[in-house]
Amino acid sequence: MGCSASGMNALSDSVKGKGDVWINENRFRLMRKIGESGYAYVFLVKEILSDPSDPGISKKLKDPSFASGDGTYAMKKLLIQSNEQLESVKEEIRISSLFFHPNLLPLLDHAIIPVKGSEEQSFKNEAYLLFPVQLDGTLADNSKIKKAKKEFFSTSDVLQIFRQLCAGLQHMHSFDPPYAHNNIKPGNVLLKNRKGEPPLAMLMDLGSARPARKQIRSRAEALHWQEWASEHCSAPYRAPELWDCPSHADIDERTDIWSLGCTLFAIMYGSSPFEYALEESDGSLQLTIVNAQIKWPAGPNPPYPESLHQFVKWMLQPQAAVRPCIDDIIIHVDKLISKFSH
Repeated sequence: MGCSASGMNALSDSVKGKGDVWINENRFRLMRKIGESGYAYVFLVKEILSDPSDPGISKKLKDPSFASGDGTYAMKKLLIQSNEQLESVKEEIRISSLFFHPNLLPLLDHAIIPVKGSEEQSFKNEAYLLFPVQLDGTLADNSKIKKAKKEFFSTSDVLQIFRQLCAGLQHMHSFDPPYAHNNIKPGNVLLKNRKGEPPLAMLMDLGSARPARKQIRSRAEALHWQEWASEHCSAPYRAPELWDCPSHADIDERTDIWSLGCTLFAIMYGSSPFEYALEESDGSLQLTIVNAQIKWPAGPNPPYPESLHQFVKWMLQPQAAVRPCIDDIIIHVDKLISKFSH
């Protein structure tokens, strides 16, 4: 996880989107900032090659199709303040490196470097994570645009986008032991628009991914798990068992199935099925989720078929033990695709 010494340059400028950064032996120019969250920044970067015959980062890639034609990539920069954060970033890198699937955003390269501290600066390390760039934005971005235009995805596109997310998630759930993504939501789904075809969907951000199966056997363990979930799982998409975890429970990958059901609803209507509670004066998001109180908004004309609503409700069952697994969901969505795709 090293970085060449010249990777230390331009660190103070990098948050502003200036300067060059080295990720191991590959040099990248920061073009502009395209995202920000807490101590994480995402930049559009362009690879700088001193020799045109040098293949650069592309020689490292498992799949050559992820090599950029124009040398542009997305780079996630993390400012690391503590040993706990450092271990968390290392775990994100380890887990991201496990998976290789066309519907999971691949980690192309990474580096963690020490930073000389100052009185004004609290972070001790920086991490650089390199990914393919998708400038068409997230599902959340696209939904916001559609909502402003009073447009909706077609039933066919809803199902095709969802099917791709299922494929990526199935790859994670099929590991031994299975891994849960833990933060499936529209903001973590990248879309790439394709002429004459449904958008390409890729599930991203594995910073919250962990082995899916946990045995909770005490109140202390339950409270610890709830606290972890509150920090890593977006509230409107968080499964009921992560809000109020019993002192004796077996948690498994079906926490992701709940989030997947919420995300299918969001592909159709632009938000979680429970976010309406945040707008009500006496509303409680937790109670709305725990009781699975879905509110169906007005949809397109003609509306989405009732079988799609029933599909969402099948995933959004408060008791995790009766929720379907990802293999069952894929069988069902394939039947719906056959029925409604044109």
